[in-house]
Amino acid sequence: MLIRFLLIIFCLSMMIASANAGMNEGIEYYEKRQEGSKGTLASTENIDKALEQFSSALLSPSSEKDAALYLLKSYYYKAEFAVQDKDEKKKIFNEGKALGEKYIEKYPNSAEFRYWYLVNLGSWAQVYGILTAAREGVSDLMKTHSEKIIELDPEYQNGGGYFMLGAVHFKSPYIPFLLSWPDNDDAIKYLQLSVDTGNAEMNQKNYLAQALSKDGRDKKARALLEEVLNTEPSTATLVEDLDDIEEARQLLEDL
Repeated sequence: MLIRFLLIIFCLSMMIASANAGMNEGIEYYEKRQEGSKGTLASTENIDKALEQFSSALLSPSSEKDAALYLLKSYYYKAEFAVQDKDEKKKIFNEGKALGEKYIEKYPNSAEFRYWYLVNLGSWAQVYGILTAAREGVSDLMKTHSEKIIELDPEYQNGGGYFMLGAVHFKSPYIPFLLSWPDNDDAIKYLQLSVDTGNAEMNQKNYLAQALSKDGRDKKARALLEEVLNTEPSTATLVEDLDDIEEARQLLEDL
């Protein structure tokens, strides 16, 4: 009996060690996700390897939570920046959406899971279109989860909850008696809070510039977009930064 017990302990230890090693390897691949990229189009090589490692680590209780969070980040990155085929994008964002829903239920007080679920859900809505998003109640979902993120940790991801709440106010259509809460003044308020919380991110500035321009405040909008254009992209987030800079360039041309 003792030998059997020791064998079980040994096997469990090996499984945990293997899962932890897989997590570490996955994180290394994720942190090198920008390698092989061509401008704003990312390579799938390292992000696919990261996804493989995180999927395996998800099966171990010792690494499941961390693996699930990295999977959400990796699904978003691959579908948003490395994949151009619309059907493949839909498939990946569906996986991210389903995974986020599962782990929000499991960890309801995690600002991280709610935030990265919303990142995937927002892109899911864009690729599926306004009508499908409306049927799924995406705007209300994003508002509810954004408010919860602010309640749990207003500083997470440099004011990520404020950013999501401001973005959904800006993006959602005002529909009397159906979707009556979207308001551009609220969009400006929450997007400004996101910019003022932690280190202002380029995507936050781009959204705030758009909301300000919608309000007729083009001078301030231009100043924000020029800040983005003059930002040096980080090697760690190269593709994402180049994408934000290109978006700012296009928005500035349209003003």
